[in-house]
Amino acid sequence: MFEETERYKSLSFHARQIVEGYITGLHRSPFHGFSVEFAEHRQYNNGESTRNIDWRLYGRTDKLFVKQYAEETNLRCRLVIDHSGSMRFPPEGRGDLQHPNKLTFAVYASAILMELLVRQRDAFGLTLLSDTIDQHSEMRSSKVHQRHLLSLLEQELRDDAPTGRPTSIAASLHQLADEMHRRSMVVLFTDALLRDDERDALFDALRHLRHNKHEVLLFHTLDHRHEAEFDYVDRPTLFIDMESGRQLKAQPSEVAERYRALMRQQLDDLRRHAMQYHIDYQPVAVEEGVDHVILPFLLKRGRMQ
Repeated sequence: MFEETERYKSLSFHARQIVEGYITGLHRSPFHGFSVEFAEHRQYNNGESTRNIDWRLYGRTDKLFVKQYAEETNLRCRLVIDHSGSMRFPPEGRGDLQHPNKLTFAVYASAILMELLVRQRDAFGLTLLSDTIDQHSEMRSSKVHQRHLLSLLEQELRDDAPTGRPTSIAASLHQLADEMHRRSMVVLFTDALLRDDERDALFDALRHLRHNKHEVLLFHTLDHRHEAEFDYVDRPTLFIDMESGRQLKAQPSEVAERYRALMRQQLDDLRRHAMQYHIDYQPVAVEEGVDHVILPFLLKRGRMQ
């Protein structure tokens, strides 16, 4: 089902900030040792090993300095997908890279990132959440682990269960922040369609992740045409909440101006908080297709290393 993701194999996916891991890989570790890549000199302390003294520098300065190195280690990446009812909008979104709904986008984008991470020998895990943590895997870096998580994602796309899961994800993110004890990258896919009080709780949860030294990437997934621009044929239309089931019949032209103003305010608030917390904020118009979002993102991120 995910064969199309193989086209991304030539790309890479790196952390921008310091991360922690178990094995040698591609990312800078906060732990200093005496291997891999030279970082800096420090003054020699009496009684320690002379093995790493820089004798050439001693010859020039007549002072003893030790070479200090920064290890490079594997990234630990937690892929977090909001799979609440609203993420299945638009309901006619097909399960492919070119015509996704919000959930399909999150699933395929996660599959692509897994392909890059396993090739880089990086550890990754998957979390599906709504108002609770509904699925949570360990962090591993094997092909067997990748296949297991891809099977979970495939099942998620095929799930015909009712779409009534609520979007209140803040408590679940706080729980993740408390349980993740090593610096990691957290990649969150969500539409963030929340009430004002729930949105404040989401901002607090994102701040919690950053306070715990995790790098956070936020893919803000929306069907931009319908959810941001409110582009509907101007005729009496029945709108159905995909989480609560509530229904509202309205003439789009009568509510469009107020709706767009509220949505612009919400988008501005999310961008502002992301900038304030140093979160990599990626707005996503899912109707553009996965390729048109993920490929430029990976290329841009690669250039910024």
